[in-house]
Amino acid sequence: MEKNQAIYPLKGTRALMFAALMAAVAYILSYPPFAIPLSIGTFESAIHFSQLPIFLSGILAGPMLGSMTGAIGGIYMAATKIPFIIVGLAILGYASGKLAKRTRPLFAGILAWCIQAPYVFVTDYIWFVSFLQIPHNVAIGIVGTILIKLTIEALVSSFLIQAIVVYLERTKIIIFKK
Repeated sequence: MEKNQAIYPLKGTRALMFAALMAAVAYILSYPPFAIPLSIGTFESAIHFSQLPIFLSGILAGPMLGSMTGAIGGIYMAATKIPFIIVGLAILGYASGKLAKRTRPLFAGILAWCIQAPYVFVTDYIWFVSFLQIPHNVAIGIVGTILIKLTIEALVSSFLIQAIVVYLERTKIIIFKK
């Protein structure tokens, strides 16, 4: 795809339905058995790729619907892990949609994660120290490990999104306006 290419090919009801479907997929991908459990010290996490539909929604339907997809898709993780995640995933969807106007989907996903990461660091640290009463040095270690895990997931999701968007464009399933 070319730089400065108009990207949000989905509009109106079609875009809203797509965002709702992607929110459901994000929710499903964060739920076992699609999410692989991972123990980080005493904290239980999971390897998942719920960022993938959030990126796709932001890139194809725009930042507002990407934000909605992230917020709705994060409900399971908010209920079972860290309640702040809904806002973080909304940031991820919004940022990927905004950045998709200026760069390739691959870079939009990676940069969107870079925008979300400070929020994740601060809220996870506050959660562990203030609410779970985990000592500062242990909390930093857990949060650092979570950030590494999320970075790997975001990179994999970004590469997959690039491949998906190229496929959609080549097969003319989605027509991108030049």
